[in-house]
Amino acid sequence: MTRSISPTSMSIILGLVAAVGPFAIDMYLPAMPDIGRDLGASQHEVQWTIVGYFITFGLAQLVYGPWADQAGRKPPLYVGLALFILGTVTCALAPSLGWLVLGRMVQGAGGAANMVVLRAVIRDMATGPAATRMMSTIMIVIAVSPLLAPLSGAGLLAIGSWRLVFWALLGASILSAALIHFAVPETLAEANRQRFDMASTLRGARTLLTNRGFLVMTFLAGFAFASFFVFIAAASFVYIGSFGLTATQFSLAFAVNAVGFFVASQFSATISARVGTLRMIRRATIGFALATFAGFGLALAGLASLPVMMTTLFVGNMFLGVLMPSAQVQALEEHGAIAGLAASLGGTLQMMAAGLLVVLAGPFLDGTAPPMLGAIALCGALVLVLSRLIPRQAARA
Repeated sequence: MTRSISPTSMSIILGLVAAVGPFAIDMYLPAMPDIGRDLGASQHEVQWTIVGYFITFGLAQLVYGPWADQAGRKPPLYVGLALFILGTVTCALAPSLGWLVLGRMVQGAGGAANMVVLRAVIRDMATGPAATRMMSTIMIVIAVSPLLAPLSGAGLLAIGSWRLVFWALLGASILSAALIHFAVPETLAEANRQRFDMASTLRGARTLLTNRGFLVMTFLAGFAFASFFVFIAAASFVYIGSFGLTATQFSLAFAVNAVGFFVASQFSATISARVGTLRMIRRATIGFALATFAGFGLALAGLASLPVMMTTLFVGNMFLGVLMPSAQVQALEEHGAIAGLAASLGGTLQMMAAGLLVVLAGPFLDGTAPPMLGAIALCGALVLVLSRLIPRQAARA
């Protein structure tokens, strides 16, 4: 099974497969103002192409997790990619915003397979600091996506319309399917597969939903991710509309935030081994909250210049680079027998939390910096509160 492939090599392969999802999110961000003009939609309406993606992305995880525990890891990956390809073609041909939102929702339903199943694959192969190290290696590959995806999208916009972005995503999804077929082995042995029926699924869900550690880590990662969600939904309008950046300049500014996340994520396994995962998570939440509060406070004081905003976001994302991989791993740590269900339920709850926050913040995101930074600071406050729910005895472990 997995013994012929080193954890590092497997992490790189899984990262390349998983990168299709971030590319689907980030690659078309520079094109959002163009999409609004072309399809006659407002900023708030165009943001539904992001919200719609994450709604189905979250809900579909409930299906892929139990399925992956019953049938193995690869069948759900194949079906997910087929849906992703269908949604991508729909987006590329969309004659109206409604069709584009529909295509994005189908994309999200397909892209959810990667998120759930790949986390379960990691749990099949490793636990503890070793799993954090694998997740961090995957994050290297995924973190390159926010660096390259907007730049790629801006480059495509320079030679064609926003529809070209989705045709490029189609090519990437076909490459991902080839990697899954030829390079990703089945990591769930027949003997470890779970019976898939409603009763056992409900029992597993009840176990997870009554487990304090699972819920705290799930929602902690969920509201941390919500800060990304807010930034993704508003950044292109703030950077391009408010600060007057070009699509290429926006892509470069957007990439700065990914650099902070990328660099810090590489130290999470080392820090975890030295001070303990839970203690590291608590400290990272404090740093993230302080950075977001500083950004919002400066915005309220009228000091939210582009360099100031980018600096506070960069620092906040450094703490997220430590926080998010560790919290996601920790949520599954005690649930190896139902890793697929835990990954899917956790992913759904995270997306629901992030989606709800963005829907509530949406009417206030007016293309200027203060509302965006305020919503991100709210994420920081929620994450900080949740970190206080980690038992102090456990946090010393």
